[in-house]
Amino acid sequence: MDPSVDTWDLSSPLISLWINRFYIYLGFAVSISLWICLQIVSKTQDRSLQEKSVPRAPQDLMTNGYVSLQEKDIFVSGVKIFYGSQTGTAKGFATVLAEAVMSLDLPVAIINLKEYDPDDHLIEEVTSKNVCVFLVATYTDGRPTESAEWFCKWLEEASSDFRFGKSYLKGMRYAVFGLGNSAYASHFNKVGKNVDKWLWMLGAHRVMSRGEGDCDVVKSKHGSIEADFRAWKTKFISQLQALQKGERKKSCGGHCKKGKCESHQHGSEEREEGSHEQDELHHKDTEEEEPFESSSEEEFGGEDRQSLNSIVDVEDLGKIMDHVKKEKREKEQQEEKSGLFRNMGRNEDGERRAMITPALREALTKQGYQLIGSHSGVKLCRWTKSMLRGRGGCYKHTFYGIESHRCMETTPSLACANKCVFCWRHHTNPVGTEWRWKMDQPEMILKEAVENHQNMIKQFKGVPGVKAERFEEGMTVKHCALSLVGEPIMYPEINRFLKLLHQCKISSFLVTNAQFPAEIRNLKPVTQLYVSVDASTKESLKKIDRPLFKDFWQRFLDSLKALAAKQQRTVYRLTLVKAWNVDELQAYAQLVFLGNPDFIEVKFKIGGEWWTWIDYNRFQELIQEYEDSGGSKTFSAKDYMARTPHWALFGANERGFDPKDTRHQRKNKSKAISGC
Repeated sequence: MDPSVDTWDLSSPLISLWINRFYIYLGFAVSISLWICLQIVSKTQDRSLQEKSVPRAPQDLMTNGYVSLQEKDIFVSGVKIFYGSQTGTAKGFATVLAEAVMSLDLPVAIINLKEYDPDDHLIEEVTSKNVCVFLVATYTDGRPTESAEWFCKWLEEASSDFRFGKSYLKGMRYAVFGLGNSAYASHFNKVGKNVDKWLWMLGAHRVMSRGEGDCDVVKSKHGSIEADFRAWKTKFISQLQALQKGERKKSCGGHCKKGKCESHQHGSEEREEGSHEQDELHHKDTEEEEPFESSSEEEFGGEDRQSLNSIVDVEDLGKIMDHVKKEKREKEQQEEKSGLFRNMGRNEDGERRAMITPALREALTKQGYQLIGSHSGVKLCRWTKSMLRGRGGCYKHTFYGIESHRCMETTPSLACANKCVFCWRHHTNPVGTEWRWKMDQPEMILKEAVENHQNMIKQFKGVPGVKAERFEEGMTVKHCALSLVGEPIMYPEINRFLKLLHQCKISSFLVTNAQFPAEIRNLKPVTQLYVSVDASTKESLKKIDRPLFKDFWQRFLDSLKALAAKQQRTVYRLTLVKAWNVDELQAYAQLVFLGNPDFIEVKFKIGGEWWTWIDYNRFQELIQEYEDSGGSKTFSAKDYMARTPHWALFGANERGFDPKDTRHQRKNKSKAISGC
């Protein structure tokens, strides 16, 4: 046999396999694919059978051989019942309601509003999934009970403070039951109505209509206040059961301010019947122009809660833009028709008129302003309140050593020469290019400003968290921020007013809008002079500040030049508004060179150390020497500067704690830093 033939016969099957290898690979691939598909179908059928056998969550799931429970969706995690009671009725209702809530196997807490700190805890309810119930009584003259007084005061101020905004409590769910007596018709259930309204204004969601208990058995809907409460409680428990299931049963959508809307279809949210009148009230309330606190040195202490526009400022400029511009246009049309700008401010007898009109007085008083005479005002700053309670002060505490609880915010002139688009007062204050009103004397203004400030401090006596030592210190004014509203430098006797401040050993922090260069040049020394730099070009300044002066740009530049000539401490207060002026950085740099301020935020750094604080005692000595010399002996900013403490520096190790500090001192320092 030929060996070559045997070799060919043995190798021929391998050659055949090699030649047909594509079909073999394809067969393997098809087989594997079919096997995978069968496995998927089999597992899908098994899972479907398991789901049918367990119709509701939780379901058993296998994870690495262990059984775990799928989390059940929680729509209500618990109920918090807050009460403000004088005679104990609201407290008793809270106990009764708590027993009914516990029957639903829900955690419940009963909280006396006197012991509750809304600053610390109310914001927690936004994400807590709790339902908060407020049982609040109306006491004498429509006022809250003593136990609920602080909570109501805080809520009222927060609801009108632009730094909180309309979405501050968005996510919080609440219901209100008020206790009152309809015999006092003018303020029947006023506190309950107000609490309901203020929570709504802060963005909280009303889960059901407000209840009103009436002590007058003749007029009570159900024959007694107890029966009124039982009827409301029944509806609330029913609503709570629906919320537990993730339903919306007869809930108020939060769109009606009065809290009296009712839904008439299951799962729907409708306004109450007779809504035409309610719509008018709602429109009036939401569109009403109300002045807002204008602390021109305050920085808001948290992230911007407004969603209308993105605004960047050293102190949050708050809401606005489109809404305010619309309001301004409408207001201007009305003013032009009535000839307000053509009127030179004199009455029929030729006498100068008061700057504060009845309408302005009503609007500002409603916002907590204490008005003085015919053109001045004072208001308690939020940081003053914060520091009274042992918390942080405004940024000036860290930057310059100001004790916020001893700082008085005031103005001798409510008028302004600009109509800025970002004005949080909605242009309710008067405007003008010169002083054309009656004028009060500076001695009276200062005296009443201090007295009003002290009276507002006194209201904090006994408020939860207020420190006794800070309360006593707060009664003595040490600093004055002339920045409340308007243009203080317009006041013809501003120099006399400053002199009186310094004679009382009160430091002065004055803010101007850079439209009065002559007044800046003639201004006597102040502790620190601020100029608002709202734009860096003529076009953007006109667009943003909307000044009344025709030569506004030259006045602006001359004001900055006048600032450069001042020897005392000066500050540029930049106002940056997104899509308006943030792209003009080079122009801003040129303005900085023109005015040469000591601070934009911080400037003094000597020998590698920051010197931003103020030696206030030394300033008072220097100003006295200046006065005694008739103004011939001048002094500069460097003469009364002080080293910035270690704890106030950015990135300071150990947050400035001294090894000898007590735990209480360390806690206060932490709050001081975090509050700035």
